[in-house]
Amino acid sequence: MTNGTRVLVHRDSDELTGSVAARFITKTIDLLDEQPEVHLALTGGGVGTSILRSIDRSEARDSVDWTRVHVWWGDERWVARDDAERNEVGARAALIDDVGVPADHVHAWAADGEGLTVDEAADHYAAELAAHAPEGAHAPVFDIAFLGIGPDGHIASLFPGADGIRERERSAIAVRNAPKPPAERLSLTLPVLNASARIWLCLAGADKASALGLALAGAGTEEVPAAGARGRKRTVFFVDQAAAAKVPENLIGSEY
Repeated sequence: MTNGTRVLVHRDSDELTGSVAARFITKTIDLLDEQPEVHLALTGGGVGTSILRSIDRSEARDSVDWTRVHVWWGDERWVARDDAERNEVGARAALIDDVGVPADHVHAWAADGEGLTVDEAADHYAAELAAHAPEGAHAPVFDIAFLGIGPDGHIASLFPGADGIRERERSAIAVRNAPKPPAERLSLTLPVLNASARIWLCLAGADKASALGLALAGAGTEEVPAAGARGRKRTVFFVDQAAAAKVPENLIGSEY
């Protein structure tokens, strides 16, 4: 991990999600004062969705000009559009549908049953990423990319030892034989994620402690994909005390 990596420890998951939500609102307002639009990459899971819910409930929510925000997803499950397992479904219910993000700013992955194969869906997302990319790039630069970490150290749908974590050319990939259901998924690749200005990894629970400790101790990216997550400006791990059990003391910070 780089010197720009920080770990911010919170008492529990409620404090964690509230803190991240407040930081997100403040940072997004600041960014929109400096640039015309903000691009976000969202994650799913319990913590990721809870953060969005906390943003939605914040009194400062409407201080963000949501009409200038673009929303992307780091990965998606290959299920039907209305399946509750889709990250998009959770994000829409928790925040997106309440705040007026323009429909053409919500960049959801294609879904199973809509006439595309999973490989075609990956290609379709790659094309959409390219359409919003700066000249010479394959994807937009995410101002903030949210990531969770699985107990095995995976991020997005990039799993330990799988081909996806080694992909360097494509921006979006189909994932098969994932070690957790559903077996078929879609994911951004590590180079696209690491082109983000800021990566915020958010996780809670004792079952994440080992993976987090290994990631911060310099484990190989193929064995612990979270170890390879590095934002260009900053990489921050927002964790609760249970997940922080194996974090080196010198990496724990008290401020962002």
